[in-house]
Amino acid sequence: MGKKPTGIRVVLDTNALISALLFGGEPGRLVSLWESGRIVLLLSKDVLLEYIRVLGYHKFGLDAADIMGLIEDHVLPFAEMIPVGEAPKIVVDDPADDKLLALADAGRAGFLVSGDAHLLLLGTYRRVKIVAPRRFLERPEFCENGDDEAS
Repeated sequence: MGKKPTGIRVVLDTNALISALLFGGEPGRLVSLWESGRIVLLLSKDVLLEYIRVLGYHKFGLDAADIMGLIEDHVLPFAEMIPVGEAPKIVVDDPADDKLLALADAGRAGFLVSGDAHLLLLGTYRRVKIVAPRRFLERPEFCENGDDEAS
């Protein structure tokens, strides 16, 4: 096998992944970060199934071939699959979010990137920082202009 990825280990909430893949703009920068290896996208079976399910929402206008193309071309080749045990019961108001916390913990993620208020209110879970996509992309190592450090 190839060299083990060394970027920042990250779990993306479904809303962050969908924004990155489908809408481009600022969130679209996440795709280039994981495709370049600057971040390591962590996946579990449950999270991958959720990505696929949500991409299938009628409002996105994708058929099964479009969805599998996105997943096979832009997600799976750049992701590390993590075996995850039973999810903790942490997010009382939205228990579906617990699978993201379980993945982040099992995968030793540095960050869980989400636009979900239930997760953002936690701020951290164990050693995992929970941040909005914009805040994550503002990290100095992702700034496109490295000249700011000289001032």
